[in-house]
Amino acid sequence: MINVGIIGSGFIGPAHIEALRRLGDVQVVALCDGTLAQAQEKARRLNVPHAYGSVEALLAHPDLHVVHNCTPNNLHAEINRQILRAGKHVFSEKPLCMTPDEARELVALAEQAGVVHGVSFVYRQFAMVRQAASMMRAGSIGRLFAAHGSYLQDWMLLETDYNWRVDAALGGASRAVADIGSHWCDTVQFVTGRRITEVMADLAIVWPTRKANVAGNQTFVHDEHARYEDKPVNTEDFGSVLFRFDDGSKGCFSVSQVSAGRKNRLTFEINGSERSVAWDQEVPQQLWIGHRAQANQTLSDDPGLMNPDVADSAHFPGGHIEGWPDAFKNMMAQFYRAVQAGAMPEQPLFATFHDGVNVMYIIDAIVKSHQQQRWIGVEH
Repeated sequence: MINVGIIGSGFIGPAHIEALRRLGDVQVVALCDGTLAQAQEKARRLNVPHAYGSVEALLAHPDLHVVHNCTPNNLHAEINRQILRAGKHVFSEKPLCMTPDEARELVALAEQAGVVHGVSFVYRQFAMVRQAASMMRAGSIGRLFAAHGSYLQDWMLLETDYNWRVDAALGGASRAVADIGSHWCDTVQFVTGRRITEVMADLAIVWPTRKANVAGNQTFVHDEHARYEDKPVNTEDFGSVLFRFDDGSKGCFSVSQVSAGRKNRLTFEINGSERSVAWDQEVPQQLWIGHRAQANQTLSDDPGLMNPDVADSAHFPGGHIEGWPDAFKNMMAQFYRAVQAGAMPEQPLFATFHDGVNVMYIIDAIVKSHQQQRWIGVEH
């Protein structure tokens, strides 16, 4: 049995625990939060046997094999360092850290430690996304012409929507691009098998000042009796990016956290010389396949209809709804197969620290491109 510790128990920590419990050979034995009291309360509610009020105490838990870092962005780098120095396998929420320099350091530490390392880019794990990637590898899409799409949300639409991510000291120099654009870039690079090498970006702040609830960051709760204080905003709400792949093909995408009615709409379309494919995360079981000389198709995630090399990412017969939690389970299953083997696979299907670094470089280039109003090459 593989023993796991979880650091951080906000929205995403319980999602990690739920996915791990579906694997069968993994048990969550310890949970750490900002204070011991917080950790004990969350551990009780989530039925985790041990609670700790510090990272050091959790890492000292006996016979602990893997640690998941589910903390806010500004804590990722230091906690990932601590986990690696303790010699534990590590699975980090994205972003891997806050700066490219930190990213380089963490990859070096992970390689030195010889542990399995993963980053939570979950959208590549949906069955129909893996089907699109399989079609690309098999040549059925043809030569890559272009990729385009968007990732749209509305949770920051109102002036009174405020969250720790708005503060660059806590969330980083980029918000919408780093928070959701990072997922789009990882997903499309995974599907195409190509790297984004240059970007041209235009970012926008729609609320230069937001009103934060003085009682706390209650982003999704609108209290008509709340008192607010003005907070300056210096991270983007919306952005558009042109990009070039390493094979010379091109594309574009938009990200927004202020698009009314869009809850979590990651979409992409890949255009090739033979056909196109398109996917929408809010309708995750369908892959649109576009043709020139015959009727277009909509493929569902029936394992019997999918390419054999990816059919195992759909767990139920066709017509049985699968979605985000199932993609999360796929990601954890792949990561823990590597943990069971005790080493990184040659070609991991889960996102690694190397993928985390790559996306950090893309975000850094997008921010610089907006600031300098020109094309910027992505560091590799």
